[in-house]
Amino acid sequence: MPKKKVVKLELMDAIIKGMQEKKANQIKVLDLRNLKSAMADYFIICHASSDKQVNAIADSVEEFTRKLADEKPWHVEGSETADWILLDYFNIVVHVFKEETRTFYGIEELWGDAIITDIKE
Repeated sequence: MPKKKVVKLELMDAIIKGMQEKKANQIKVLDLRNLKSAMADYFIICHASSDKQVNAIADSVEEFTRKLADEKPWHVEGSETADWILLDYFNIVVHVFKEETRTFYGIEELWGDAIITDIKE
């Protein structure tokens, strides 16, 4: 049975706290709920200065979501190269980039119609 498509506030908070714990840079929440082509309700995006920090942030997000929201990602990809790790929580997709990779792909610009909220670091 598929999970209900409901965003738990504690899941979003746990993701952000996991990012902040490892000093993620420029955390942004993109609210995609009003976009017809979106495959999720939210993207939460951040970047790091090294591949080790990218892995540390992704691990921290997984740890915090398990502890605080009793959730684990449905799918994770990108851990091998650590340029861009994606954690899929069904209706929230987490993107942890290396700084250069984030700049290159410009996710915020691709989803420019989304409501974007900057999170204080």
